[in-house]
Amino acid sequence: MLRNLLTLRHISQRTISTASRRQMANRVPEHQKRFQEDNGLPVYLKGGITDALLYRTTMLLTVFGAGYVVYELFMAAMPKKQK
Repeated sequence: MLRNLLTLRHISQRTISTASRRQMANRVPEHQKRFQEDNGLPVYLKGGITDALLYRTTMLLTVFGAGYVVYELFMAAMPKKQK
């Protein structure tokens, strides 16, 4: 039993280690150049096509949500007709 607990402890410490196994290249200077470049684009669109898709999706959901809120407020303000 103790041996199993020690093995489990050893495995858990090994898998949740903060030590990096692979060295990653430092890409910060590359990203700094791209985001500081003066090309007329706002910062939230300089990331490429994924940023544009995320921005448009967010705007679509915002407009749809605002319209739905106005519709629900209008429906709540109108009294129901009695038969």
